[in-house]
Amino acid sequence: MPKKARKSPAETDLYPPLRAHLTAQGYTVRGEVKHCDIVAVKGDDLLVIEMKLALNLALVAQGVRRQQMTDSVYLAVPRPANYAKWTRQMRGAYRVLRRLELGLLLVSLKPGKPPVEVAFHPLPFERRKRRDARRVVLDEIGRRSGDYNVGGSTRRPLVTAYRENAIQIACYLADSGEMSPKQLRALGAGPKTLSILSRNVYGWFSRVGRGVYAVTPKGREALPKYDELVRHYRSLPAGQEA
Repeated sequence: MPKKARKSPAETDLYPPLRAHLTAQGYTVRGEVKHCDIVAVKGDDLLVIEMKLALNLALVAQGVRRQQMTDSVYLAVPRPANYAKWTRQMRGAYRVLRRLELGLLLVSLKPGKPPVEVAFHPLPFERRKRRDARRVVLDEIGRRSGDYNVGGSTRRPLVTAYRENAIQIACYLADSGEMSPKQLRALGAGPKTLSILSRNVYGWFSRVGRGVYAVTPKGREALPKYDELVRHYRSLPAGQEA
């Protein structure tokens, strides 16, 4: 006999385990109250849950609207089959939900798992800026000579301040031959010259003598890929930093 097609879950399948979970905690639970999927009351505590089969922007928007009536708003979605992978993929979404002060419930529709798991509760979020993160961004912008990346680019090397500095050094070595870090700094390569040469992240440099470096074939091959940047450095007067 042919196998029966597995029935896809519906949003209504989330309701019974959520209702049982809340009832066990002493809440009075009602479904579909004033456009809310689930409303639960215990004393002065009013709790609202919005359900969907996937964690998406529409569900988040519903949750935010429900915060007009209470601070205790949860989003509820089915517990994913590959929970560990899903959690890794959702780290950014988790941060957004916490910032919005929304809670998240995971509902298991299969036996063998807790029917309802609380991923996190809707708690007050204290927004704090990291001064070091701000400094790093401003430093990166300050060390770039121009805008050599297209916003939204993927799967292509980005011209970071570090890469730009390495291109500058490779350009000088390709044009002038073997040099020491001191000579390169005199041309305007900057204070990080020795670190870039010694770390040799891209394989563009080789040490050919005591304190003397040259550009490798790999470095020469890389320069045409950054033609605009190479032209910029070749146009600078000797000793001027970008």
